[in-house]
Amino acid sequence: MKKLLLTFAAMTIAFSAAADEGMWLLPYLQKMNIKDMKAKGLRLSAEDIYSINKSSLKDAIVIFGGGCTGEIVSDKGLIFTNHHCGYGSIQALSSVEHDYLKNGFWANSHAEELPCPGLSVRFVRKIEDVTAQILGNIPSISGEQERSEMVSANINGLSEEMRKDLAEGQTVQIVSFFGGNQYFAFVYEVYNDVRLVGTPPSSIGKFGGDTDNWMWPRHTGDFSIFRVYADKDNKPAAYSKDNVPYKAPRHLEISLNGVDEGDFTMIMGFPGSTTRYMTSYEIDQMLEVDNPQRIYIRGERQAILWEAMEASDEIRIKYASKYAGSSNYWKNSIGMSRGITKLGVKAQKQAEEAAFQKWANENTLPEEGFIDALDEMKQSVEKLTPIEGTIQYLNEAFLRGIEIISAARTATTRLDGFYKDYDAALDCKVAKRMMTIARENMAPEALPSIYTEVIDKEFGGDIEKYVDWLYANSAFSSLEKAKALSDEERKADPAAQLAASVVEKYNSYIPALREHSPQQNKAHRLYVAGLMKMQPEKAWYSDANFTIRCTYGNVLPYNPADAITYNYYTTLEGVIAKEDTSNPLEFTVEPKLKELYAKKDYGRYADKNGRLRVGFLCNLDITGGNSGSPVLDGNGRLVGLAFDGNWEAMSGDVAFEPELQRCIAVDIRYVLFVVDKFAGCNHIMSELDIVQAKAKRK
Repeated sequence: MKKLLLTFAAMTIAFSAAADEGMWLLPYLQKMNIKDMKAKGLRLSAEDIYSINKSSLKDAIVIFGGGCTGEIVSDKGLIFTNHHCGYGSIQALSSVEHDYLKNGFWANSHAEELPCPGLSVRFVRKIEDVTAQILGNIPSISGEQERSEMVSANINGLSEEMRKDLAEGQTVQIVSFFGGNQYFAFVYEVYNDVRLVGTPPSSIGKFGGDTDNWMWPRHTGDFSIFRVYADKDNKPAAYSKDNVPYKAPRHLEISLNGVDEGDFTMIMGFPGSTTRYMTSYEIDQMLEVDNPQRIYIRGERQAILWEAMEASDEIRIKYASKYAGSSNYWKNSIGMSRGITKLGVKAQKQAEEAAFQKWANENTLPEEGFIDALDEMKQSVEKLTPIEGTIQYLNEAFLRGIEIISAARTATTRLDGFYKDYDAALDCKVAKRMMTIARENMAPEALPSIYTEVIDKEFGGDIEKYVDWLYANSAFSSLEKAKALSDEERKADPAAQLAASVVEKYNSYIPALREHSPQQNKAHRLYVAGLMKMQPEKAWYSDANFTIRCTYGNVLPYNPADAITYNYYTTLEGVIAKEDTSNPLEFTVEPKLKELYAKKDYGRYADKNGRLRVGFLCNLDITGGNSGSPVLDGNGRLVGLAFDGNWEAMSGDVAFEPELQRCIAVDIRYVLFVVDKFAGCNHIMSELDIVQAKAKRK
């Protein structure tokens, strides 16, 4: 029987990259990118960046928490990342009495560093192409279900085999690339004792809040500082007072040179998710269903939360991280829809698809599947859109939106953590709105049965009366009552009945989802494979999937609209000018910062013109997950921390826009200024390797 094994490794390493677009795999830098990187200003070798035989820059880059990047900046395991990446841990450690979100925190010794339960970092120890092991035995004539089952079995088998050789604390993950046409195995070493060392107040670390999120000019000091701890043998260990700072074999030097327009920069980090191979049919689903629903549902909930957070410090601390997590992707969805429409991305995709179809018709055989790939995608999207739209509403409005549902589904042993950041009265207000908009916007048959069986029958269809009754009678409105429930009482509780009703309806759509998803997966895989066959001379990169990548380019301004040019950096002057006492949660400026500004007391962190730079732009290809990534100069030294993209190019996850797309980074000199001059934290400053030797520029 004929076997199918597409040689994507060979295809992706054969040609040099020529654009700033791209999230490149580290093992292929030598063959694909290094010549272009050096032409742009890199002064390192590919092996300096990634080596399988010796320490390299890769060893200083970590996955921080569940969705960000961090970098090791001292031989004692010190980590720099974004403030918004550490936000959840900072919030969890905060209280009204110790409000680290509002006031910041700076440890003066190792003993003062605060343990962060549940926070971990992961080092990449090995990367291996395992495509042959995963796809080598799959017949070309296999159906999609059979193929999927064989791939899963191969992944499980290989993972189990690789685990036999792993050290304690290590784990392996086998990940799909290019729509399932290539596979890599990543070996990670996981450290679970991570402690907070320093964080600026939110008035610096989150300056601008949601108003400035995704916007330029930006004046946010978006950084926080943590430390990895290990056992006496420098191995991963659970938290213990006997643990010691991790002895890092590689850490980043920090440059005070700053950046000028045109300078080479690069990022290594863990971009989360892109859909650059999305078709025009999927764009329709995004613009007509996914984004509008997310924007509306989250917007309604966030308005209620924000009002409560403004009125109470206790509520602000409890809901700060929840609100930030919700609003970030909410605003992203607004910008994404705007950008895709304004920049004509759908038309670009349609032109690509027309060229692909012409190539497939003229150059491939029907049994290869390329001719039918786009039609298969269209059919699958038509089937899946109403299903996924309903699932999204159930998830956003109920499972994510109404917290008492989460409480009823949380194990008793974990309730303490849940209720630490929960307010039943606020959740009651949210529940009324969520259940109302669900009835107004969902098809009657898509609603959970609680509407017809309880709300309509027992409360005459009055949602507000039902919700008031729910919170008055459910034990899950109180930690003490919830913990006292027996198993039988749990099941009979009104909140548990609501949760069961929602989950039952949600699960009723899963069979249809499973039925039609394979068709879409196959269409996507063949479309990606076909594009690469159609243009074999092009340097291809896979969509982001939260695996380590390198992106590179230059420091550049941009023109967002006719007759408008944005400079490539911002300064402390802009921070002072943005202060808005009517909006204290977003635009407060600390008195100490004003004092330093008035005296121009910037120390060695000012630029050559005596100004203190806050942020800068570069045309690097990043997305969510890259938050906290190091921005490195041509010598591999840290010059900034990536923390955002720009509003005008929010369509970038679907289509890279080279003229508009920019990475927003906080200047490392502003970070050091805050640590040194604002906070006076010698505990941190004393262990950093800071250099200021002017590098030759190209």
